[in-house]
Amino acid sequence: MADITNRLYRFAMKKLLALVTAIVFLGSGVAVAHQPVVLLNSDTTAAKGPLLVDGTVSFAIRAAFNKAGEKKAFRAQFKEGDALEVQYLIVDKKPENSLNSTRLPKVVITGPGGFRTTMKINERTDFYEPYGGTNYFYLARFSDVAQAGIYNFVITARAKSSITLAVGEREVKGEVLR
Repeated sequence: MADITNRLYRFAMKKLLALVTAIVFLGSGVAVAHQPVVLLNSDTTAAKGPLLVDGTVSFAIRAAFNKAGEKKAFRAQFKEGDALEVQYLIVDKKPENSLNSTRLPKVVITGPGGFRTTMKINERTDFYEPYGGTNYFYLARFSDVAQAGIYNFVITARAKSSITLAVGEREVKGEVLR
């Protein structure tokens, strides 16, 4: 009985701490959602696309495509040992939510030292984003420890579609260079 009481107490304290933290952040005017960055039609290579000066800061990179084969890209800078956190999301609406994974855009991440990975669509988890009041699906997540340098993110359309890549997790004001 004491074990159950102790677990309930810890659970309640965690929830209280989360609530207090949310109230402090909301009350302080600090942003509590990923900062939006919209990729332009001219952002066809990482070098032409925007640079996230600190890749650990939370950004929501939005890319919309009209047809298969279109590319959009951006870069993010990391320090040695930084958390490299990327999530691939789509809005829960047509046409995206009706496309199978082979028709959704391909995301390739390259970085220092020959690092290269393609995000594998391996989930379809509901996510309600209260800041914008939008329903999303998480389709893929990638987590690693970064090497110092610039990481390139290239998104290639396979059909008319839009995606959001969430990069970084620190909810502070970030800088984007174009």
